[in-house]
Amino acid sequence: MTNTRRHPLRARFALVLLLLATCFGVGCSRGADSKRLRVGIMSGGEEQIAAVAARIAKERHGLDVELVTFSDYLMPNAALADGSLDANAFQHAPFLSQQIEARQYRLAIVASTFIYPIAGYSQRLRSLGDLKDGAQVAVPNDPSNLGRALKLLEHSGLLELRAEAGILASVLDITKNPRGLRIVELDAAQLPRVLPDVDLAIINNNYAAQAGLAALRDGILVESKDSPYVNLIVAREDNKGDPRIAQWVASYQTEEVHQAALGIFNGGVVKGW
Repeated sequence: MTNTRRHPLRARFALVLLLLATCFGVGCSRGADSKRLRVGIMSGGEEQIAAVAARIAKERHGLDVELVTFSDYLMPNAALADGSLDANAFQHAPFLSQQIEARQYRLAIVASTFIYPIAGYSQRLRSLGDLKDGAQVAVPNDPSNLGRALKLLEHSGLLELRAEAGILASVLDITKNPRGLRIVELDAAQLPRVLPDVDLAIINNNYAAQAGLAALRDGILVESKDSPYVNLIVAREDNKGDPRIAQWVASYQTEEVHQAALGIFNGGVVKGW
């Protein structure tokens, strides 16, 4: 005998399973998460700037932004790519391009933030004119910032690079080194610590700021303000249209954040939007 009473129960159970599968497959809109955003940022001055943007996002859009801090340049893109983050705000286009090519990340630029001029610092020299032949110069070892540092040395007349080397120039692209400079490649975070041990160190602005250095005040050679290395807000290809990210961009690209950045970096930032 067929038990017809169980059919409605089976149908309802099947419907529940279908809804659960849909939620796990494409993601349900959970009220608790619909106004939350996880953003990767480098620790230090950029974190302080992002905190101002996060406060504005809360006040103006009701958006709760969780800032996830890193000290390693490679980790924010890895975390974004695997879905641990919704966006990040720490890198310029040359670095992003290199990471996408090397790791096949499906990441997308959604907005610009600031240019943080890279600069050369020294505890031994008062000016670039004091640099002696054979001096030891420390530079970042990640490809995009290494190229950026070498370009700065070239612009200052200390080196010449192959014309086709481009923004990812390496020490192998040096064609002329008339002063016999000894180029030492180190992790970017270590550069402020080696200042007493080298004649000159080319340091990224965020790490310089953590060490109490300011490009426009302390740098003996400073990247020009027409630099193409503007920092970016980056999302994934699959979430770049998320309205929460648009709210984050709108909160970041405000004059209040710009003024905070000028204060945090002692005037050493240029608005990129």
